[in-house]
Amino acid sequence: TITDFIQNKTFNFEVSAWLWECIQYEMNIIVAGGTASGKTSLLNVLATFIPPNQRIISIEDTREIQLPTFLHWVPLTTRPPNPEGLGEVTMLDLLVNSLRMRPDRIIVGEIRRAREAEVLFEAMHTGHSVYATLHADTAEQAYKRLTNPPINVPETVVESLHLFAVMFRDRRKGIRRLFQVTELIPTGEGRKSSVNLNTIFRWKPFKDEIVKNRESYRVIEDLRMFTGMSEQEIKKDLKEKEEILKWFVKNNIKDINQIGGVIAHYYNNSEKLLKLVRKNESVEKILEKI
Repeated sequence: TITDFIQNKTFNFEVSAWLWECIQYEMNIIVAGGTASGKTSLLNVLATFIPPNQRIISIEDTREIQLPTFLHWVPLTTRPPNPEGLGEVTMLDLLVNSLRMRPDRIIVGEIRRAREAEVLFEAMHTGHSVYATLHADTAEQAYKRLTNPPINVPETVVESLHLFAVMFRDRRKGIRRLFQVTELIPTGEGRKSSVNLNTIFRWKPFKDEIVKNRESYRVIEDLRMFTGMSEQEIKKDLKEKEEILKWFVKNNIKDINQIGGVIAHYYNNSEKLLKLVRKNESVEKILEKI
């Protein structure tokens, strides 16, 4: 859960609140990283921030995603063919069919082939919020993997993706860290359009801390455009989220259903929840009172 990630220094409070804001307001995110770097764990943490009134469909080869039990979640898994070679259900089959199931959010275990990526980005273009994982060590590598063979997604299509969140595993120290949070900024128009990468947060290995690298342009602009919030209101929103995250850590709240319950109540009545959090009430009392 997010509490574990912050306590392990995989995240800090600032980047946690920032990613929570991105999930709340339906930014499309691809989680990249090497083998065993913690991509699926990060996907689990991010999915906890999805509002409870939205329908979630997850598509995986093996069930690894875990969400709070009260969320409207339909988990789908692939199926290998039988000994006669019949009955196979691929990730592409599930992805195509998931679009007929009225999802608000789609979580995909991993992008491997061109057709999967094509349908995934089509889902983004048709108004669904999409989250997926991809094998790549940096945001630059992730972008190159998407836009070159064998995946080969056109640059004009990749524009619908908002963020790369990159995980890193330091085998020498035995730690996992959020390595980069990078937004994709479309530039130009038509055939001359391209994408610039802007790394907002970056892990500094010498100090073992995540620092703000640059200001966000696209995400902040999209938040202002689609929510009507001013920059000051966005900053206030982020500070409130940080307060709740600090309360999680202070009270060592790690149960996924309790964390999900508090986040759900935040969406329903943020003012009342923040008052209780500032009084440092226990999670049981908060869930009982709200």
